[in-house]
Amino acid sequence: MKDITQSSLAGPLLALAAFALFSAHDVIVKFLGESYSPVQIVFFSVLLGLPWAMLMLMRDPTDGNLLPRRPGWTALRTGAAAITALSVFYAFSVLPMAQTYAILFATPLLITILSVPILGERVGPRRAAAVVVGLVGVLIVLRPGEGDGLGLGHLAALIGAACSSLASIIVRKIGQEERNVVLLLYPMMANLVLMGLALPFVYQPMPLAHFGGLALMAALAIVASMFVIAAYKRSAAYKIAPMQYSQIIWAVIFGALFFGEGVDLFTILGAVVIIASGIYIVMREEKANVSENRPVLATRTRNETGTYPRASQLGRLDDPDQDKS
Repeated sequence: MKDITQSSLAGPLLALAAFALFSAHDVIVKFLGESYSPVQIVFFSVLLGLPWAMLMLMRDPTDGNLLPRRPGWTALRTGAAAITALSVFYAFSVLPMAQTYAILFATPLLITILSVPILGERVGPRRAAAVVVGLVGVLIVLRPGEGDGLGLGHLAALIGAACSSLASIIVRKIGQEERNVVLLLYPMMANLVLMGLALPFVYQPMPLAHFGGLALMAALAIVASMFVIAAYKRSAAYKIAPMQYSQIIWAVIFGALFFGEGVDLFTILGAVVIIASGIYIVMREEKANVSENRPVLATRTRNETGTYPRASQLGRLDDPDQDKS
């Protein structure tokens, strides 16, 4: 009997485990967000993730310094990642988990849109239609004009999805030119400096248990990223990318278990529409002669917050010849 690590299911199973860990990470973000500013959570998340990042950077075999070769694009990506961190952490703190994930699932749709002006990607009518359908799904989740209306949390989630898409697509544009160490380090250091400057205005003393929660967040993110790397080494990208959508299941379970959250019909319906369109885009990108850049498949699926080393950069430190994404 074939060992599970060698089977065709190994990659998807590792990805499912990775996104379960990422969801547990987001539970802690939401729990801490009830008591602390996202500025404080982001700052300590980066601070606790830096030692691991430094260890990984010591393995970078490429020559050069830390000055970016494309400073404009690097600065734009770094700023986008910092905004994503604040926005996503805030959204998790004020919105139900399932609703936050449903909005963030629009990221592949936005990556597809941004790939046209930034990468020169040609998006055919089928992928364009999938994007439109997915954006309709976002409107179903948001339901503008219904209920209590849109709040800052919804806006934050939308900004997080947009800025994460921008940061990811910029990596696809400049990744062949920039050193891995620059791609990995700049967003983390920007978060550390910017949040550190703002921290005195929002800081609240943290008991040891809450600080331990931050440490656990950093550990979960690192382990989950390593699982993502392992998944991509064992299976094709189109088999791994859809596994991110399993987070909606964990959101329903964790939201109900830890925060007493219910899930309304519109959130589920909108999430189904967004997920279906995202999976269709992934499958279209996998086909020959459809997408030159495969921007969604190349993105490794997790929002670019700059609070921990991304799986794509860590993976390239293990395999320097790997395609930049």
